[in-house]
Parts: sequence; C-alpha cells; structure tokens
Amino acid sequence: MEEPQSLIIHVGDQALFAFIGYLILIVIVGLLAARFSSKGISNFFIGGRQMNMFVVAISAVVSGRSAWLLLGFTGMSYAIGFSALWAAAGYIVAEFFLFFFYAPRLRRFSEKTDCITIPDFFEERFADRSGILRALVSIIIIVFMLAYVSAQFVAGGKTFSAGFDITPNQGIILTAVIILFYTIVGGFLAVSVTDTIQGLIMVIALVVLPVIVIIHLGGFSSFYQQASLIYTSTGNFTNAFALGAGALIGFLGIGLGSVGNPHIIARYMSIKDPEKLRMTAYVGTTTNILMATGALFTGMAGRIYFPDASMLPLQDAENLYPALASEHLHPIMFGVVIASIFAAIMSTADSQLLVAASALARDIYEKLYHKEKQISQQKLVAISRWFVLLLVMLSLMLAYLAENIVFWLVLFAWAGLGAAFGPTSILALYWKNVTRNGVIAGIISGSVTVIVWSRITFLKDFMYELVPAFFVAFLVTVIVSKLTPKAANNDEIFKQLTHKQ
Repeated sequence: MEEPQSLIIHVGDQALFAFIGYLILIVIVGLLAARFSSKGISNFFIGGRQMNMFVVAISAVVSGRSAWLLLGFTGMSYAIGFSALWAAAGYIVAEFFLFFFYAPRLRRFSEKTDCITIPDFFEERFADRSGILRALVSIIIIVFMLAYVSAQFVAGGKTFSAGFDITPNQGIILTAVIILFYTIVGGFLAVSVTDTIQGLIMVIALVVLPVIVIIHLGGFSSFYQQASLIYTSTGNFTNAFALGAGALIGFLGIGLGSVGNPHIIARYMSIKDPEKLRMTAYVGTTTNILMATGALFTGMAGRIYFPDASMLPLQDAENLYPALASEHLHPIMFGVVIASIFAAIMSTADSQLLVAASALARDIYEKLYHKEKQISQQKLVAISRWFVLLLVMLSLMLAYLAENIVFWLVLFAWAGLGAAFGPTSILALYWKNVTRNGVIAGIISGSVTVIVWSRITFLKDFMYELVPAFFVAFLVTVIVSKLTPKAANNDEIFKQLTHKQ
C-alpha cells in the first residue's frame, strides 16, 4: 500500500502581504502606546488602571489561551473528537466566575493599597514586611513564566517553519524579536490593545474556517455522519463522554489554572471601572465560547479531511489548523489564519513577559533590593524594559533546549502557577482567617505537587497534575492557617476586601 504523502503548505504573496499587514498594525500600536507607558511603572505594568471594559474582557481571555488553543487543542480534537470539549469547558466556566466574583474584590483592594503586582497583593493582604512572601511569589512567577514564554517562542518557530521557507530556529528568533519590540516599547497598554485586536482576528479565523470546511464536506449533516463512523483510542469520535473518569476530571481541571495565572489576574487589576467587571464576564465568555467551538470543530472536520496524521505537515496533528486553512481559504484569509496563530502566541507571551518583568523590577529590584530608597518612575520603567529584554534572552535559551516539548511546557507552567496562586489567592480574598504562613505553605505545596506528580508516569497518565496539586495547596493552606497566628491588623485588612468604599 502506498504511504500517504505529507502536505506541504505554500504561502503565496497575497497571504504574505496580509500577514505582514497584521505585523505592521501590531508595531504601530506599540509605538502609539510608548508615551503613555513611559510615564510610570503603574502605567507600564497595569495601564494605570485605566483600561476599557471591552479591552479587559477580550485581552483577559485571549492572554490565557496561547498557541495551545489553535495548535494543541485542535490537534487534541483531531485525535479524540467531541470529548475534547471538556478541556475547554473547564476554563470557560472558571473564567466566567472569576470575572463575577474574584475580579471585583481584587480590583478594589489593589487600588486601595496601590498594588501593581501579585506579590504586592499578597504582601499587603498579610501585612508581611519581612519580604519573604513577596520573594517567594516572585520566584515562582519568574520560574514558571520563563517556561511558559519559551513554549510560545517554540510555537512561533513551528508556525513560521510550516508556513514560510525558514527553519524552526529562525522562526523562534523572529517570533521573539516581534514580541520583544512592542512589549518593551508600549508596555501594558500596547499589550492589551494588541491582544484585543489579536483576539478578534482569532475569533474570525476560528469561526470562518470550520464553517467553510464543513460546507465543503457536504454540510453539517454529512459532516456528523462521517464523524460518527470514526473510532479512536477513547471510543466513538462524536461521543462527548468517551473519556475515562481521570481524563474527564483532568480536562475540567484545566480551568483551575485560570485563577492562579498572573497574566490573567493582572487584567482584572487594570480595568478603569470595577463595576463593569460583570459585563466583561459576558463579553469574555462569549469570546471564549466562540474560539473553543471553532477550534473543536476545526479538529473534528480536519480528521475527516485528513484521516491520517501522516498527511499533515511534518506528520504532526498540531499543524492541522494551518493545513486546513491553506486547502480551503482564499490566500488573503489564509494570511489571516497564519496571523491568528501568531496572535495566540503573542497575546500570551507578551502578557507573561510583563508579569515576569514586574516581578523582577517592582518586587525584587524596587521593593526588596532597594526598599529603603526612592527610585523615580521613569528609571523604574527603563529598568523594567531591560528586564523584559533579559527575560526574552533567557526564554530563547530555554526554547532551544525544549523545542520538542512545547505543549507539555504550557500545561506544566499553567499547572504550576494555578496550583501555587489559585487556592491561596481565593482564600486570601474570601477567608478571614487565612494566615501568611498558611499561604506560604500552600504556595510551596502546590508547586511541589505539580513537579512531583508530573514526574511520576502512572500518576500523570491518570490525571493532569493541576487538579491534585490545587486541592493539596488548598488543604495545606487551611490546615496551616488554623495552626498559625493571624496578622495583628488582619480584621482591618479584610474589611478593605469586603467593603466597596
């Protein structure tokens, strides 16, 4: 029997021009935001708490999706079919409730106490002037964010390599340079506005592509009929409950990471009017649903169109999305699809770079290393930009070392941050009796559980490490808090959390 031939994607001039047009737009936004972001560290890292509701809604959900949605999730739905939807359902529901309940309380408290970063929040919440809690939170953020950003660079390299005539390593460098430019120049404002533009591009591409492919397959009825005949290792392709219990819980548990990932949380702190956060929940959730539904059906329709993964570029299911687009879309629209992949990559990487840089500039350099000195806002912004450059260089080094494990890195970093800061921040916002020592124990136990669980094969195969690590951290935080004393002014601090004024 003749071996199926792998598809080679060719990017024509029209697609290339559309993609270049997108890049020019991103660069212009960065330049326009430069003056605003240079005024001070609050402007550079959270937009001076002046961000529009719509921008916060779109950028918050898009910054959390990364290339995992367009490449990893479509590849997952290609492999297992409709049951992949549970991987999206978890984070969609979690982020809806975060907008409603978590975000308003965090936003009000952060303004009252002048918190710019997540370490700021933890230090102010527990009146910890020793610097231990701030240092711990900062180190956890930097370590996991480096892994996260490097994964985005690798994804960019893979996309450039699949779509253009360059090597993956050249693509990694090009991705890093583009992200570095507008992040270092425009700061949070540029990142949030570009994330919003990129989010709209992603929505359009993810809605249009599966609709066209399903029409080419003969309509939805024909598509479903063909999909029903496919069987995978988990069962029938169209059976949403074909997963085992461990896999189902693990997929739903992905949503637990949203509450602990600082690049998402920073968006809640940036909105101008906290009273509008509930409306952002509807806008953000609609965006999440549209993107996830499009990615799900792209993967399923792609399985019918390319029955064997060896037919795809590099024989990799994660290249399904651009492969389908090159076969079914007009060249200009195909350029938009290529742009949407970079939109997913950039919208996550730029946000993560800013969060990691804020941990270095604000939390370590200003608040720990120079805590007795007054440093000008302009100098702090300049130092922050140098830290962004440093982080890009370190992420590039890690990207070269971990080029073949991009999506493992994403899930590992998502789990590490989610387990460390998710349960501890929820308890800090909603439980009056949580203590500093309880939070420290929770952060450490959550991080360690993620690392240990991910290294033991039978545990990792049974369930995604975020789920057990999240509940271990929650339990440890509660137990240690009950055994250790609260801060002297704890009740007063908690009132600031619970009162709107």
